[in-house]
Amino acid sequence: MSDLLFRSATETAELIRHGEVGSAEVVRAQLDRIRTGNPALNALIEVHADQALDAAGKADRAVRHNEPTDALHGVPISVKEAFGVAGFRSTWGNPGWAEHRSDRDATVVSRLIAAGAITVGTSNVPVMLADFGQTDNPVYGRTVNPWDPGRAAGGSTGGGAAAVAAGLSFLDYGSDLAGSVRIPAAFCGVYGLKPTVGIVPGTGFQPPGPPAPPSERTYQVAFGPLARSAADIRAALVCTAGPEPPRSHALRWSLPAPRHSRLTDFRVRYVLDHPAAPVGGDVGSTLSDALDGLARAGVTLTEGWPDGVDPVADVTSFGAHLTLYFAHLGEPADLALPDAIEQERHRMASRQAWQNCLTSDADVFLCPTVSTVAIPHDDRPFADRTVDTGRGALPYRNLPFWIAPASLTGLPALSAPLGGRLPVGLQVVGPLFEDDTAITFADLAADVIGGYRPPAP
Repeated sequence: MSDLLFRSATETAELIRHGEVGSAEVVRAQLDRIRTGNPALNALIEVHADQALDAAGKADRAVRHNEPTDALHGVPISVKEAFGVAGFRSTWGNPGWAEHRSDRDATVVSRLIAAGAITVGTSNVPVMLADFGQTDNPVYGRTVNPWDPGRAAGGSTGGGAAAVAAGLSFLDYGSDLAGSVRIPAAFCGVYGLKPTVGIVPGTGFQPPGPPAPPSERTYQVAFGPLARSAADIRAALVCTAGPEPPRSHALRWSLPAPRHSRLTDFRVRYVLDHPAAPVGGDVGSTLSDALDGLARAGVTLTEGWPDGVDPVADVTSFGAHLTLYFAHLGEPADLALPDAIEQERHRMASRQAWQNCLTSDADVFLCPTVSTVAIPHDDRPFADRTVDTGRGALPYRNLPFWIAPASLTGLPALSAPLGGRLPVGLQVVGPLFEDDTAITFADLAADVIGGYRPPAP
């Protein structure tokens, strides 16, 4: 049964649907693994065993009675603690909300349950999700990396990434504003998707308090899954994306087909290094080996940033738009109106340049997810932290350099795991709204460059 816990979610759902294993059996095994493995990792911070076993029993009865089932039928999953899950605490790692419990499911959660998934637990986050490299808070404590407990799991979906990597959960769902899905996925060696912004609704993703007023200013934060296979990422996206009422009365969403079904048909552009965020030796050699493997497999590779894209300017603009995003949430803003207008013009011009490249020149763009492998825990103040990449000290604030262009422009971006002593993340950026082109590339490429592997005991 321990081997089963490291299968993909979609494979496990298939076994359950065909009666080869019971959902209750899988959930009990998952709960046993959480009891033995989670204390050392602190990845999951609340588990509802009885509720999960009850749902598993219903899933098994549905199979016995030949009732309709969906893609994640009977599979135990976890959800980032910042999403509302009925009956679970949602504190955002803030001691002031330590006892707050959600009274309803977020839209993402209700859609996962409708697809057959069983919410076993919630995963740890930094205080107010305000860290992209580490997950630690005074309510639940620190999440450690399943590959090395002296290293961080990333943030802010660090608990989810660690849980999926260590076999404590088949799937987790997170949020990504400044790499909060992709960086933990890279550090922990799993797949993590920031979808095209706006296609997955964020209703129910908010701190405790009155519901947030409606707003269109959500063009940077996206919500996406972490999993052990690209196929699981696709399945989770399909069942969670799409508009809510009233838009759903007029608009329908479906995942566009990938541009290609054979790896050798993909046109690939790539960049593996940059002076503003130089990659470490292990990261650089692992990424280079992956590109060499793709070349040997017959993939067409072209090096260089898209025409018209300045990555440093994109990162600068991304920071300005983060300021505007938090100003909308009530934080003080120090960006003058002319500067804000200029940064919006840059965002749209950069989006067009990326889209031009991913139409005429390439199908996907490859680059590091982050410059380094999982970093050692660092308790210094945020502004004082640095990261040793082996090529000098990198300011901690530069960790999101590689994820910033896709966040700025809203493009789908998937972190795929590569080998190495510690996991390395390869970021696959796809065309706007064509998320499955990036997912399918990663799925096909896994046969060449490797994919998920369990952490060493």
